[in-house]
Amino acid sequence: MSISSPESNEKHSYRSGSCLKLNSIQRLQYTRKLGHSRFSCFFLLQIKGKFCFNMSGVHDAEKQFVSMETLSYGSAPCCQVVNSKWKSVEKCLNSRKSKVSSFGNHGVDYNTYKISICGSVRFYDVVQQRGFRPQNSIEGFGRIKFKVYSGSYDGYVIGEEEARDISGLEEHATKVRIPGLPDESKGESGASISSCFREWKPKLNIHYEKAGCDNMGSPNVLFLPGFGVGSFHYEKQLKDLGRDYRVWALDFLGQGMSLPFEDPAPLSKEGTTSNGNFSLWGFGDETEPWATKLVYSADLWQEQVRYFVEEVIGEPVYVVGNSLGGYVALYFAACNPHLVKGITLLNATPFWGFLPNPVKSPRLAKIFPWAGTFPLPSNVKRLTELLWEKISDPKSIAVILNQVYADHSTNVDNVFSRIVEITRHPAAAASFASIMCAPQGELSFSETLSRCRTSDVPICLMYGKEDPWVKPIWGLQVKRKVPEALYYQISPAGHCPHDEIPEVINFLLRGWIRNLESQGCVSLPLLEDLDSVKHTIDRELEFLREGSKKSVMVKIFCSNVSLWDRIRSYMKSHSKFWNLAAKSQ
Repeated sequence: MSISSPESNEKHSYRSGSCLKLNSIQRLQYTRKLGHSRFSCFFLLQIKGKFCFNMSGVHDAEKQFVSMETLSYGSAPCCQVVNSKWKSVEKCLNSRKSKVSSFGNHGVDYNTYKISICGSVRFYDVVQQRGFRPQNSIEGFGRIKFKVYSGSYDGYVIGEEEARDISGLEEHATKVRIPGLPDESKGESGASISSCFREWKPKLNIHYEKAGCDNMGSPNVLFLPGFGVGSFHYEKQLKDLGRDYRVWALDFLGQGMSLPFEDPAPLSKEGTTSNGNFSLWGFGDETEPWATKLVYSADLWQEQVRYFVEEVIGEPVYVVGNSLGGYVALYFAACNPHLVKGITLLNATPFWGFLPNPVKSPRLAKIFPWAGTFPLPSNVKRLTELLWEKISDPKSIAVILNQVYADHSTNVDNVFSRIVEITRHPAAAASFASIMCAPQGELSFSETLSRCRTSDVPICLMYGKEDPWVKPIWGLQVKRKVPEALYYQISPAGHCPHDEIPEVINFLLRGWIRNLESQGCVSLPLLEDLDSVKHTIDRELEFLREGSKKSVMVKIFCSNVSLWDRIRSYMKSHSKFWNLAAKSQ
């Protein structure tokens, strides 16, 4: 590709990784690599005018800028050029509006609104210049900074967030329009969902749902549910993401439809529960041989996920976990990094279990004679019966759902009915007791984070801000421990953002997976400007749901990446690109 000056026939050839040479009048103003450690992007700003950018002194400057050209290169083998022209600085400074072209594919549209005074260009590092005093209290121009937001879907927005405040300059958030869910009323069909069972151990069957299995060669995405729910909680992801990926969602043992098919500790013919209930399983005094060591713990679920990935999916996966599922996702990745391509945490619970782990703390564990195994002790049986009667009440379930969903207009009828259905299973009460009294995992939440970081497992955080249980502070703590992880804080959204705002979660997941699959050649979702890597970015996401517009605010806590890491990532990604190009020739 070549860049030619409208004032000269001289051409300056551009090649990846090389520096652009300008003639004596033209000076290279700005070269910056944009992106996350897993994607690289940079742009060049070329200003034609009589400027000297030597910080030791500044020559006389003309009022008129002939043109400004910006080359945005997204690390992919393609370039796009955005040209912006100003007749004069004076005219630019008096301008009250800025119109920016927006390019978009796949239904994504980036646009800015109500940007005043130059809007997309800010002047700072002010240096007084001889014989020239521009208007609007700006004393002069020493350096110009210019940004191009290169969207994940080739959308461009021009803006600047780091410049010093200038009198009269106001800038509002960028609005991004994203696709909604498949609309059947418009003939848009989602992926079909299949419900399956797989026997893992005697009498222990794993229930799971899958979609998009015909998408051969596409990445596999595995969803892990929170406590008390199951694979049905990811129906909106299965139908939507199943159009592009191979998507799986499973039920943890002891939950959902992965409850046992037989009674692990049956009552004797004469026996009943304290309230006379004959239908509850697991309340007997003798355990069946297959359930002797059964305890529904984090260690068991981690082993379950490993078995499922190895034997059912058969290749490394992207794992997405909500609440309890987030903790198990991290635990699984920490123990099996070779089976994980990336982890996404959706309001992940930062701990699980109250009793000490017998392997990690054997002496302390001996203090507690029972830790979630069958048969249940008599006092635990009585307590479970009292609690279960309250917990399984549909009114209590409705109250809990009302707490964890920030947007009460969200339709939760299906989730509500499925939870009520699960509570009516005869093994549900005893399974609940085992889960609540199970020991902690061998690895704490903090230890799993450290291991994942050591193993270079990519982590992305997508948290609902209005979660009454996992407050935003927990997501920020994860961010502090893993600074390179992206953190998307979404509002309004509660504990289950994937079900409350599936349009946003699906959009972010698609972008994040594409970035990782392309080894950084595709920019991260909503993070197209590398200058903001050490800061936060606010975006308003708008989408259609059932014919009505809805919007949420997303605050992005970006990755902290050193300059050396950026250069190293850039050289690595481009060396791979040129090696592939050479092989193809």
